[in-house]
Amino acid sequence: MADYHWPPANRRALIGKREKRIDGPVKSSGRAKYSYDINRPGMLWGKMATSPYAHAKVTRIDTSAAEAMPGVKGVVTIVPEGQEVLWAGQEIVAIAADSEERAEAAADAIKIDYEPLPYLVTDADPEHAGAEHSKQLEARVTGNPDQGFQQAEVISEGHYGLPVITHCCLETHGQVTEWNGDDLTVWSTTQNVSGMAGEYVDGLKQQGITVAANNVHVISHYMGGGFGSKFAADTWGIACAQLSKKTGRPVKMMLERDHELMVAGARPSMHAHVKVGAKRDGTLVAWDSESWGTGGPSDAGAPRLPYIFEVPNVRARHTAILTNIGPARAWRAPNHPQMALISNAAMEDLAAKLNMDPVDFMLKNMNLVTAPDRAKTYQEEFAKASELMDWKSKWHPRGKSGAGPLKRGLGVSLHTWGGRGNLSNCLVTIHPDGSVETSLGSQDLGTGTRTVIAIVTAETLGLPLEAVKVNIGENKYPPAGASGGSTTVSGVSTSTRRAATEALNSLLAKVAPSLGATPDQLEAWGGKIQVKGNAAKSISWKQACAKMGASSISGTGKTSNDLMSSGVGGVQMSEVEVDTETGIVKIIKHVSVQDCGLVIDVRTAESQVYGAAIMGITYALFEEKIMDQVTGRCLNPNMEFYKLASIADIGEIVVHMMTGPGYDERGTIGLGEPPVISPGAAISNAVANAIGVRVPELPLTPDRVLAALGTLEKGGVA
Repeated sequence: MADYHWPPANRRALIGKREKRIDGPVKSSGRAKYSYDINRPGMLWGKMATSPYAHAKVTRIDTSAAEAMPGVKGVVTIVPEGQEVLWAGQEIVAIAADSEERAEAAADAIKIDYEPLPYLVTDADPEHAGAEHSKQLEARVTGNPDQGFQQAEVISEGHYGLPVITHCCLETHGQVTEWNGDDLTVWSTTQNVSGMAGEYVDGLKQQGITVAANNVHVISHYMGGGFGSKFAADTWGIACAQLSKKTGRPVKMMLERDHELMVAGARPSMHAHVKVGAKRDGTLVAWDSESWGTGGPSDAGAPRLPYIFEVPNVRARHTAILTNIGPARAWRAPNHPQMALISNAAMEDLAAKLNMDPVDFMLKNMNLVTAPDRAKTYQEEFAKASELMDWKSKWHPRGKSGAGPLKRGLGVSLHTWGGRGNLSNCLVTIHPDGSVETSLGSQDLGTGTRTVIAIVTAETLGLPLEAVKVNIGENKYPPAGASGGSTTVSGVSTSTRRAATEALNSLLAKVAPSLGATPDQLEAWGGKIQVKGNAAKSISWKQACAKMGASSISGTGKTSNDLMSSGVGGVQMSEVEVDTETGIVKIIKHVSVQDCGLVIDVRTAESQVYGAAIMGITYALFEEKIMDQVTGRCLNPNMEFYKLASIADIGEIVVHMMTGPGYDERGTIGLGEPPVISPGAAISNAVANAIGVRVPELPLTPDRVLAALGTLEKGGVA
């Protein structure tokens, strides 16, 4: 019988190769249907009236004028009179009309009175935010920090930070909802296909509408990114379903881009004052940090400093600043980019003060990494990244980049992540005509999940990739976990492997007598069922399937721990050029070296890392949600002033996946999040190396670079 484990490298036809995405043609031709592309017969458009205040009590709602307007078919209240709103842009009333223009006009005609209340929208430290907006989340002490600093021969102190940034998914949040009696169908842009029905059941119950979970059909065949922001039905999803129920017609409600940037989720900020000490040989001995950040009205957890390195003597305090800026949501590796910037920047500043190459400094302290078994991997990744960057010949001590206004520098960062697969169920069906279907209630965020499922199925059955049909994106299929925490590929690939193997074993049992063998003597390889090692004694796949009779064969599988593990790391290096006259930072080269266990498809894995590097370059150089304390509103909720990197800003990106002996045996591990963690730190460190002084806060905009250069000219500390 076929076993469940991953095939060895010399027996892989598809796994670990560079396969093209199977949904590439349908996407590039425009045939793929996203939520925005769904247009149902008699469909209405939904829009919402939102709060202009960062904090206020709703005192009166008058929808009469809006309801009297032509084409308006239904209105539902989201925030009733007497309740508070906690950010500008919070949804108050939803309305449905027979055209998008009429729905927008009707939403504008809704009259809402407010009692404005005090608010805070600035990214303030605890002292300036005040006790009413501050919540201490951590006050951790390990070892003896005071004694550690007494033993330190070199001490570095600095301020580091990152601002709030917003989700910018290519496809905004939203859905189309339609009722048919007691059945609700939702075409949703979601990272949570199998779990979304429960979201609607609970949300609608609060509005007095009862629907059974098995009567909620969720469809998300294609979606334009989520990055952690699309797990919930949200207020607009529940309101959309209410409007559909009330009007008896399908309703489409997709967020406008400005609303998306204000309310659809943001990555929390993090700022810190750090003191770190070491022996003169570079051995870390002490750490002290006071950090804070805002995730909006509620805290976003306590980031752990220092990051990766378990310094012997640590004092770390973190305070959440509660503000009225809109809600925080998971953003590709929650809290890790913030921790990586602060820790790696502080470490590199210390290395500069020690006159050490930062790579040598990091390697000197490999015995302190959080997971000691990862030290060897980091050492190998440092070596590969250094080779790809040509680090040893390019690196120079801080600020020693030569004459002239254009200064080049190198920076380095390392990171970690978990990545164990989520709970996934899979069904693989082999039909008598030889066709194969793999079905599971997962989703493809655009990362290649369909392709990975097809590769694993085809590899297991010894078939070409095009022989497998993949059914995902609907909750009628076997349930699979939400796509978060870099858990999808590992979850779906292991459940698919087990389901396909179970189906194959049933087929081998039917075929074995005709080949004069027992099932355990057979294998599927090259489109045939054959006696192991004897291609001459075989039958074609179609002949084998014909022996099934009229009935199909199915196999089921669940996420399998023996086919996966967790814990990955990566090293990234950046080379930048800084114009000291204009303050403009240019990315010359960015190297990403990453491990993730067994790579199913090298092409899609590398694509994940390329995308993470681009996203990282963007938050390092451009992104910042700018709030106005006077009005309480976001000043840049649009794609003109909320800046993202263009192709001219990216530079050369080099990706290397750590594979082969020592890596593949670990099985599959998640990859989506870890490579986005380090770019901010590596780029910030490269700028400091180039110009001789730290730019303390991201993004590294020209004004911040010039301000840092100004402190250097005035005798500031490099």
